[in-house]
Amino acid sequence: MRLEAITWERLTATLAERVLNTTTADGGSWPRVAVDGAPAAGTGERAEALAEALRLRGRSVLVVGTAGFLRPASLRYEYGREDPDTYYSGWFDTGALWREVLGPLEPGGTGLVLPDLWDPATDRATRSPRAELPPGGVLVLHGPLLMGHWFPFDLTVHLRLSPDALRRRTEEPERWTLPAFERYETEVAPAGTADVVVRTDDPRHPAWGGFGGGQDRD
Repeated sequence: MRLEAITWERLTATLAERVLNTTTADGGSWPRVAVDGAPAAGTGERAEALAEALRLRGRSVLVVGTAGFLRPASLRYEYGREDPDTYYSGWFDTGALWREVLGPLEPGGTGLVLPDLWDPATDRATRSPRAELPPGGVLVLHGPLLMGHWFPFDLTVHLRLSPDALRRRTEEPERWTLPAFERYETEVAPAGTADVVVRTDDPRHPAWGGFGGGQDRD
């Protein structure tokens, strides 16, 4: 698949228009968008930009980061503080994401979403109030390793970094996580399944392959 250079502004506007014209796969009232990628890819910034573009177009949006759904330290560090296999399959509370974020947005759901659950700094529950997303409102969930859990997303965006770029842009204290992303590439192949793949090796000059992409390979 050929990749086309694009600005972040144009890409964000294009994604927002696509979301506005998206019909949920399950017939529910809330489109669910994933912005997937390693922390070095800046998924939070891209998710917030998309949310702002949607709000400017009259849609209610709730942005949720998986960093607010970490498991307690006793579980994350059971095999040490730098175990890539645990990072891959044990750091993020996917059950809570299903129950507290995606479940309320199923057909007939309440629309009451928990924006975060666990504070890693205090290692305690955040006790945040639920946020009400009105029918037609959009959930934008961002973070690493989002695909492969059968989450019911209606649009998936993968911010792709080549192995060299991922290593270069990952801070030294976090490079122990790199084997987890290698495993993600092997077992899940996010660039082969995402609706939109954005190459972000140079954050100033993204490139994408259009909608229904996902054939971008290194």
